[in-house]
Amino acid sequence: MVAHNETSAGVEPRPASGREQEALALMRSYMPWAAGAGLVPVPLLDMAVIAGVQLKFLARLSALYDVPFSENQAKSIIAALLGSVVPASIATTVFSLLKGIPLLGFAASFLTLPALGAASTYALGKVFIQHFESGGTFLNLDPQKVRSYYQEQFEQAQK
Repeated sequence: MVAHNETSAGVEPRPASGREQEALALMRSYMPWAAGAGLVPVPLLDMAVIAGVQLKFLARLSALYDVPFSENQAKSIIAALLGSVVPASIATTVFSLLKGIPLLGFAASFLTLPALGAASTYALGKVFIQHFESGGTFLNLDPQKVRSYYQEQFEQAQK
């Protein structure tokens, strides 16, 4: 596993630390749970379950890095970052609500919400792993500063 340091000359590869490798494995283990949460057949409950999976993931990730977990801070950061990918977050809500339409709506949401849940969990994990690796906490993560990295990782996860 290779991580990256951003330098003025571009991106410089560096070997991932043991803890970072463990964090990446943890992130990958939560992605299927977030995808599965997208299959909850009740409109909007699916999004609440995805958020719950992501909160549990961040709690475990913060424990790995010995960072005090703040559920309120985590919820606030998740909401701010999801808002940065507005078309995807709007699509998530629309596809969730489509579950109320028999057959067609459920089929459309069945094909999209799991992917969006997994992609948002991946992007969230990449942001927090990078932040915690640099010594950050929930209190000093500025969603505005990591928004473009989150968007980049979200798009990468959808490929």
